[in-house]
Amino acid sequence: MYEIAHRVLVLRTDPPRDVVVTLGLPYEEPAGEWSCPYRIDGLAGWEHERKVTAFDSLEAIGLAMVTVRAALAGSHEAKGGLLSWDDAPQGRRARTVYVSVDQEHDIAYVSMKHEMSPGEAVRQVEADDVIVDYGESGQILGLEIMNAAAALPPELRL
Repeated sequence: MYEIAHRVLVLRTDPPRDVVVTLGLPYEEPAGEWSCPYRIDGLAGWEHERKVTAFDSLEAIGLAMVTVRAALAGSHEAKGGLLSWDDAPQGRRARTVYVSVDQEHDIAYVSMKHEMSPGEAVRQVEADDVIVDYGESGQILGLEIMNAAAALPPELRL
């Protein structure tokens, strides 16, 4: 599943655990309807990909969101008061990255933000077949990956 959105909720157990909800990119089925995959990790019985099907891609996303919300609210964990929408998750949070691939030159760029301004990368460090771009405050802005076809996992080879 190619992730387009996710949310991390907190399960108030001892120790606390994260519940990660992920929506995938809608896709057109062979018959013409649209499906939107989703997944809920951290609740018993939901740790596999599911999908909803609708008339078009926007309806599929909306239906997936309604289905996920209903599944969360109806879970034993939520009914027992253990699932929290308000608490901040513990530890590091997953980030969305943006991947662009130049197949002709076999180069991929993994960006930590949707768009970068010219000159935003103030420092570059090269290691093997990767160039790391850094911003003014030292944060990583992106990675340029040479030999992308061999280096990237199959789901990122566009």
